[in-house]
Amino acid sequence: MAGLTHLDADGNARMVDVSGKAVTRREAVAEGRIDMGADALAAVREGRVPKGDVIAVARVAGIMAAKQTSELIPLCHPLPLSGVTIDFEVDDRGIAVRATATTEGQTGVEMEALTAVSVALLTLYDMAKALDRGMVIGGVRLVAKSGGKSGDWRAP
Repeated sequence: MAGLTHLDADGNARMVDVSGKAVTRREAVAEGRIDMGADALAAVREGRVPKGDVIAVARVAGIMAAKQTSELIPLCHPLPLSGVTIDFEVDDRGIAVRATATTEGQTGVEMEALTAVSVALLTLYDMAKALDRGMVIGGVRLVAKSGGKSGDWRAP
């Protein structure tokens, strides 16, 4: 099981010791989308969803989720986040979500960005499910990361 940092030599789960790593600025960007029917999308776009401002609530939910990532994902380090931004782009099929998480620390913020996107998407679903239960969430992925020993990375 060489190369898997969350396993020790005997194959047991462990939290990675980052105490020897340098503190650097780290940033991660993740994205995903939710596709929905035209009526539900129009209601979101026009602010007619009975539960309220769908995008505003999803933005807050995503930010809150990023801050709680270590409580949700086993073996994640709790991080002092410097910032989390969540952007939404409404198109003719649904809503694309992009989250950026930043920190000054010894480990990256990929999981925080991915968690932010995932929870924002789930919140969009929850807020609009009365209008369309057939919405599809997908395409959640890391787009880019920077900082740390492994340097910068961008999705192909």
